[in-house]
Formats: sequence, C-alpha cells, structure tokens
Amino acid sequence: MSVSTARVRTSAVAVAMAGTLLVLPACSSNKTSNNVSGAGVAATASATSSADRVKLAKTKFVLNAGLAAGATYQWIYKPFKAGTFKSGAKGRTTALIKGALAAGFTYNRAKAALTDAKGDPTLSKATTALSSAVDSLKNLPSKIKNGSATDADFNQLTNVTNSIKSAGAANGAPVTDQIPSAGQLTQMVTS
Repeated sequence: MSVSTARVRTSAVAVAMAGTLLVLPACSSNKTSNNVSGAGVAATASATSSADRVKLAKTKFVLNAGLAAGATYQWIYKPFKAGTFKSGAKGRTTALIKGALAAGFTYNRAKAALTDAKGDPTLSKATTALSSAVDSLKNLPSKIKNGSATDADFNQLTNVTNSIKSAGAANGAPVTDQIPSAGQLTQMVTS
C-alpha cells in the first residue's frame, strides 16, 4: 500500500467518524446511555475511558447548544426582529408555526446540552446555574403558537441561548450556531 492510499483511507475514516458525531444530536436524549442507537456506534463502559467520556460530553454539548442557538436565531429571533409575529403581519401564521416548533426544539436541545455538560467537570460547574433558565422556556412554544408571546419572552429565549454559548466558550467548548432544517425541527419535537 502506498503512502497516498493510506492517507486516503485515513481521511475516509476521519470523515466517517465526523459524520457519526454530527448524527449524535439527533440521536441523543435527555437520559444518559452508553449505547448510541442509530449512529452505528456502540460504546460500553469498560471500553470507554473517563477521558473519552469527557471529550464526548463536550462534543455533544457543543453540537446540541449550536443547534439550539441556530434554531433560535433562524426561526425566532429573525422573524421577531422583522415583526413577522405581530398581528396582521404577512406570513404570520407560518412564522408562528415555525417559531413554536423552533422554541420546542430549542428547549429540547438546550436541556440535552445541559445534560451533556454534566459529563464534563468544567462544563458542569459552569452550566449548573443555567438549568432554571432553560426550564423557564418550557411554556414558550405554546405562547408562540397562540401568538401570546411577549417581547420579554423572545428576549429571554435569546438571553438563555447566549448564556449557554458563553458558558461553553468560557470553558473550552465554543459554540457556533448550526441552523437545523425544518425537518429536524419536526423530528426532534415529535420524538
């Protein structure tokens, strides 16, 4: 085997592993499990060292928090700033439906990110205070859906996602917004 063939095979393995990590947010749940079904990866407690679990916890935290922040920005913050949620606005019904789905998705992914953070000693200390803030978002999807969400509700959601991003960045887990597709929104909320 030549050196270039070995590099191509190594690159293919790296791409496959990266693809598996990108699937994790859609497969993770609020409960901790050593088996990740649907991702084609099975890890047992005896085969995974504590250092690996910490790295995986940070990775999952970054992915879940990024999806929460991306959904908030794309389907809640932007329509809110554009005035699309206001009574009589063009496209209001669609914006309210997408906004409600995004709020449910954001709540789900933010809860998952905080659960993932518990697997990392540094992140767990930084995110403990955010649990009550994330819990306060639980009723936001229904408020957005029926059009009763206030400016304070929208600002609170943005502040919570920004706080999660800041906690990650301050503890070596910088979060970048990742905008989920509309299909991901409906899949996550209905599962």
